[in-house]
Amino acid sequence: MKKLNQSINPTQSGGDKKNANSLYIFLLTLICIISLILDVILSRNTLFIPLILSLGLTIISTQFTYKKLKSLKLKQIIRREGPKKHYKKSGTPSMGGIAVIPISLLVGNLFNINNESSLKLLTLSILSLSFMLIGLIDDWRSFSLKKNLGLSPKEKIVLQCIAASVFLLTCASNNWINPNIYIYGDYMVKLGLLIWPVALFILIAESNATNLTDGLDGLASGCGSLVFTGLSIELLFQGSNESYAMASFCMAMAGSWLGFLLHNKNPAKIFMGDTGSLAMGASLAGISLITNTLWSLLIMGIIFLIESISVIIQVGFFKISKKIRGQGHRILKMAPLHHHFELNGQNEIKIVRNFWFITINFVILKLLFL
Repeated sequence: MKKLNQSINPTQSGGDKKNANSLYIFLLTLICIISLILDVILSRNTLFIPLILSLGLTIISTQFTYKKLKSLKLKQIIRREGPKKHYKKSGTPSMGGIAVIPISLLVGNLFNINNESSLKLLTLSILSLSFMLIGLIDDWRSFSLKKNLGLSPKEKIVLQCIAASVFLLTCASNNWINPNIYIYGDYMVKLGLLIWPVALFILIAESNATNLTDGLDGLASGCGSLVFTGLSIELLFQGSNESYAMASFCMAMAGSWLGFLLHNKNPAKIFMGDTGSLAMGASLAGISLITNTLWSLLIMGIIFLIESISVIIQVGFFKISKKIRGQGHRILKMAPLHHHFELNGQNEIKIVRNFWFITINFVILKLLFL
């Protein structure tokens, strides 16, 4: 492992590797202990078993996928306009999401087989696989062209709209989505029929938000595992059989991303690619729509939101200033926000650590106000 990591990133210092390993151990231990304690307190096997099972299986599947992708030379294509220090990552295999999504869905469904929520979980699984396939097409086209130019934005949005619409039509026919979004206690936002265009927007926006966040080693996978864990805990305390099923499904997702993170932490052996990031966001949005935890996703997934807003502000300000002054100006050195911090000289591991801890704090904040 040591020789492999050195070959990927020969400039990586021993201290940085140690810090990355310590952060991973902290996150893994935190989630495992919390899930075990809650299962013991509530006398249930809802969280810990699916977490550990998906964690172990994903560690194995990711190691196998890494070797296969490396032999096929399916390596990350680094954007020319990205930070120059990322060029050293160009030899890292990508498309690692194919090792994560199927395992998490398999565990999440098998753990709830013959459950009254099995149809909902199957529908969520199809949604996740659909977005994984969109990401796979995008990644594959980049590899084929030898450029970081996969699907065009228009092509990607069209495919996302189709996959999301199929999911929403299924939900509508089964009356699975509540048009009233709960914010806190009994306070709610009543959307009525507007819930459907809002839901479509959320599915596309969240999948693209996680995609934008996936720019540093371990950033998106760490934040994703935390948000899935937070949603799982909230659903567990709702106390119904359906919420228990959804909680275990979320924890299977968290376990798989933790398993992937073992290979994705700095210096990353493998990247998730659009194959993983698009599916992660779609899964989060789909679960939140069905369980009426959209407000929770917004709070817990604050990093995904901030990363998206940073891109919107950057692009918008550039276009407006160019139209007014004839020359475009930027607010950030580079978007998404994590690249701005990189170009300001901050260490990649420290940026990831800070973003993880921001996520932890917002997850705790939301759970304190259930």
